[in-house]
Amino acid sequence: MSFRTPYLMFLGDAADELAAKTAIGVRDWRPEWCIGQMRLDGCNADLGLPDMNVSEAVEKGCGTMIVGVANRGGIISETWADAIVEGIESGMDIASGLHQKLASNPKIREAAEKHGRTLTDVRHPTRDFPVASGVKRKGKRLLTIGTDVSVGKMYTSLAIWREMEKRGMKTTFAATGQTGIFIAGDGVSVDAVVADFISGASEWLSPDADEDHWHVVEGQGSLYHTSYAGVTLGLIHGSQPDALVICHDAVRKTARGLGDKGLPSFEEVIEAGMWAAKNVNPNVEVVGVSINTKSLDDAAAEALMKATEDRLGLPTVDAVRTGVVPIVDKLQ
Repeated sequence: MSFRTPYLMFLGDAADELAAKTAIGVRDWRPEWCIGQMRLDGCNADLGLPDMNVSEAVEKGCGTMIVGVANRGGIISETWADAIVEGIESGMDIASGLHQKLASNPKIREAAEKHGRTLTDVRHPTRDFPVASGVKRKGKRLLTIGTDVSVGKMYTSLAIWREMEKRGMKTTFAATGQTGIFIAGDGVSVDAVVADFISGASEWLSPDADEDHWHVVEGQGSLYHTSYAGVTLGLIHGSQPDALVICHDAVRKTARGLGDKGLPSFEEVIEAGMWAAKNVNPNVEVVGVSINTKSLDDAAAEALMKATEDRLGLPTVDAVRTGVVPIVDKLQ
């Protein structure tokens, strides 16, 4: 996939910041591509970018409108469709991370056909994948796994990749979700891959490489989350990780979307992750812990990271707050 830059970030009528997490991720990691935001009435999300209408964005040279917001069911409302059609008619391509395909809306499909514009649904793979072979590949691979969903696996993966690039290490970021694909420009949204082929898609994402090349594979789901454990296991088996990084939200007590189901301990996640990964790579290691401490003040965050590091004997960081230098130090 490739997208014409810069981007106009479409937020629609997002109910809150969480509904705009795709747009937020793109803004944080590709700020040079984000020229402005378009918000409709009732929008409660704000990227801190200039508010623009379609005409203003086109004047600034915008190439692609990114639908960077999700609603319940991932559908395209008629209000959204009108705004998207306006973007198409003004010369922009459209890219979306929603479950509903852009072309499934007749207005959008007809406008794109009439004006020769590209519609890209990053959540839906554009190719088929084989089942995993399990054959060992050259090069090295790092995978982030979590105590729960939405705990910072993507941010941690991106921070490690950027730190490796900064050091001149050979590295590639393997995006496995819609936000990561917008950031990297390619990848596979593995939650839309048929279950039997998730491991095969993960093999395709991290192919043979030089012996000192690191594929940094963006983690998804959690082995302990009832809804999404299958995606996590597929990623582990397909990526054949040499290194695992455990991710956690400092204030999360229960599994997201599962009522009062408690979270596993770090030790439990490490044990389960190592069990699954050793099935495909007996030499796998856990090389660090990344805790999202956004909800803590500096003193509490520092204390939690130190206590975790002392307890586990592993470098413990906040990928945003402190950076990931101690983890990458272990990989050189």
